[in-house]
This record gives sequence, structure tokens and C-alpha cells, in this order.
Amino acid sequence: MADMQITSEIPINIYNLKGELEKIRKRDSELNFRANRTEDYLNQVAAVKNADELFDKIMKLNVPRLKEQHVHKIIDIAPRTLNELKVVLQSYTITVNNESIKKIVDTINEFLEKK
Repeated sequence: MADMQITSEIPINIYNLKGELEKIRKRDSELNFRANRTEDYLNQVAAVKNADELFDKIMKLNVPRLKEQHVHKIIDIAPRTLNELKVVLQSYTITVNNESIKKIVDTINEFLEKK
């Protein structure tokens, strides 16, 4: 097995992962078994077309204590109600006020209705 080394760790969402798999497919002309299975799964669940634009919109809300990793998870799940977003954020040790949660949900709903 090749000696692999992690050069950096950055959070990505499933839409970025889908793009990375496409780059690997172009580079290697085919994917291995695990990457093929991952791609099949992503094709089934990925519904947002321009996730980078949604990421930028949520980051521009300047919600205190909300980091990139949280925004990526929000984009992956795309909660459409306040309660759904609260459930997503419960898995992290952050507190976000109701006003900010409402802004995030409104941004997601507006983006999904527009696309």
C-alpha cells in the first residue's frame, strides 16, 4: 500500500465531494469500487445545484460562533424549518439565537425555491 500523508484538513459538503470525485474520474479515467459507491449515493441525495452560492449566502449572515464546518453540515441536510435546523445544530457545542436560526432557514428556503 502506498505511504499516504494528510497534507490538510478542510471541511467540505457533499456537493464539493461530488466535484472532487469528478476530478478524480477525469484524472484516472475510472473510479475504484468505494468511490463508485460514494458517487451513486451522492447522485441520489444531492439536490442543491449551486451549493457554493448557498454557502456564501449563509456565511454572509455573520452568525456568531457559526463556523465553516457547521455551514457545510447545514447545506448537506438543507433543513427547511426552524426545528430541523435546531436538530442539526444540537450535535455541535454551539448556541445560535432564534433570530439567527430564522435567518438561516429563510436563506435556505429562498435559495431552494429560486433554484
